[in-house]
Amino acid sequence: MTDEQTPAEDMPFETDDASQEIEALKLEVAQLKEQALRYAAEAENTKRRAEREMNDARAYAIQKFARDLLGAADNLARATAHSPKDSTDAAVKNFIIGVEMTEKELQGAFERNGLKKIDPAPGEKFDPHLHQAVTEQPSTEVAAGGVISVLQAGYELMGRLVRPAMVAVAAKGSTGPAAPESSSAGSNPYAGAGADGEGSGGAFDTKA
Repeated sequence: MTDEQTPAEDMPFETDDASQEIEALKLEVAQLKEQALRYAAEAENTKRRAEREMNDARAYAIQKFARDLLGAADNLARATAHSPKDSTDAAVKNFIIGVEMTEKELQGAFERNGLKKIDPAPGEKFDPHLHQAVTEQPSTEVAAGGVISVLQAGYELMGRLVRPAMVAVAAKGSTGPAAPESSSAGSNPYAGAGADGEGSGGAFDTKA
């Protein structure tokens, strides 16, 4: 074997080694990319979990305090609802304005701290996750399963129910306009066209 022949004879082996090394490097790069994506996903999940735990801790810390303030909010709401707004007495008018401003400021403080009022409008669909039916009545203005009136507003704190809204619900067989559909509403035990009242929310307190 001459010196001139040796490089030509060794060339196929060198080419095979280079190809194998390139394939190994490609495989390593793909594995590193997959690992980087996995770490990024884990980091994002950790961030979301930390944010959720922080919100839960904050909600838990102020939940009892918020619940204790609901009685004051209820009393202010009753005071403004039954105040003699047609009074001509300047002192009475100023007193009413003061009570209304106090209620507004309290509700503003609630909202700034994540405490949201649950006050469904008449005709809104009954949501067992947010509402509690205190009474069930036939209605010609609200369809079956709709809220007739709110007896006491409810509240939720950062997505957690603190107190359900106490409502009067239209019984099955009511002939009012259909309540609007809501993707967040749960199964409505009051909805339906039947007039016999069967299955009309036995899990809730009902009165005639």
